[in-house]
Amino acid sequence: MTSPASARATEPPVDMLPVEDAVDRILSFCRQLDAETRSIEDAVGQVLAGDISAPFDIPPHDNTAMDGYAVQSASTEGATESTPVRLRVIGELAAGYLFDQAVGAGEAVRIMTGAPMPNGADTIVPFEETDEFGLRAPGQEHETIEDVGILKAAAVGNNIRRRGEDVQQGQLVLTAGTVLRGPEIAVLASLGVADVDVIRRPRVAILSTGDELLTPGDPPAPGKIYDSNSYGLSALVTQYGGVPRRFGIAQDTIPALTAKINEALADCDLVITSAGVSRGDFDVVKEVLAREGAIDFWTVRMKPGKPLAFGEFAAADGRRVPHIGLPGNPVSSLLAFELFGRLAIFQMMGRAPQPRPMLRAIADEDIVNTDWRRVYARATLQQDEDGHWHARLTGPQGSGVLTSMAIANGYAVCPENVERIHAGEECDVIMVDWDHPLD
Repeated sequence: MTSPASARATEPPVDMLPVEDAVDRILSFCRQLDAETRSIEDAVGQVLAGDISAPFDIPPHDNTAMDGYAVQSASTEGATESTPVRLRVIGELAAGYLFDQAVGAGEAVRIMTGAPMPNGADTIVPFEETDEFGLRAPGQEHETIEDVGILKAAAVGNNIRRRGEDVQQGQLVLTAGTVLRGPEIAVLASLGVADVDVIRRPRVAILSTGDELLTPGDPPAPGKIYDSNSYGLSALVTQYGGVPRRFGIAQDTIPALTAKINEALADCDLVITSAGVSRGDFDVVKEVLAREGAIDFWTVRMKPGKPLAFGEFAAADGRRVPHIGLPGNPVSSLLAFELFGRLAIFQMMGRAPQPRPMLRAIADEDIVNTDWRRVYARATLQQDEDGHWHARLTGPQGSGVLTSMAIANGYAVCPENVERIHAGEECDVIMVDWDHPLD
């Protein structure tokens, strides 16, 4: 970004909303949605609508943590590798079964990991601390042996998982508001829970506007471009936990856009449009928003992404459906959705609308702010040999350079009141991990 500092306006604009105020106003319109019942397989990324308590102990009984022999510890006293203590093997026990005898002095039960502890036994001797392997010739691994040598004395309780060690009956295990990831799903499964009440995912209507747009797969045509916004936005909605509903391309007319909007309002919780929100003669989104609903604001003090409209539509069933009107330039559209749409979806899902993490990095190039807007420069983050983070711009920062979004893993921020961040100076960088979009 090489614009001369002298091009900077002398006074900050008064008609643009600061980014933080825009976030607050959008979130004030976005309500948490109602609950639904889902199978635990389908609830990943959703938020628990109620507390989960344990109906029983986990483990439900004392069990072995290792393959080995269940014995009485007193029977192993004095055992060494040179003078092993020999015990009579009275049976074998696999996980999922019970042993119907008691283990007495001088006796052992061959036992597999997870199997319930036999009555009478108070410790587990791992196979590695016995001479079992020396008793079994190759090819005879599954043949019964009558006795086993213990090579090391075992203390009471060795290698035993106690009943209720993980969870006790009645214990609060997961609280309402918990995001369900792999570990939480595993906990629910361990409790025997098959279905769970969660906050439902928002249905997000996505609509592109513009007579110049083609759908991918259509043949190229003079003066036309392919609609990248609705596909990129749909992907981000999915990544952030929502359910995208693409409504195609609306022509730049009030009737065409109104018809598409009404179609989207039938069952969607949030409407996202791209293009039609700047000052041009054919920018009709604001006009339709004013006719069909209400405009809250329509410019934000940021670059790229200034022409952003926000308000709400009135659905036929009486619902008030929030609407985010994104800019048409693809970088501006994706960046604005990252800053505002992501948080709106989180709030509707019952998740804390936390911004992405930020770190301090050394700018490898100048970042210039010419008009008192907050600049979000696409950058790649790397650490040097001393552990310092560096932010290198992805190249030209025009709002139509869409490949810069695919390259970037961070946004270097130049604040509104800073005219230039010089190369070698530190700046804040918003970290963006597209592989882990919910973090």
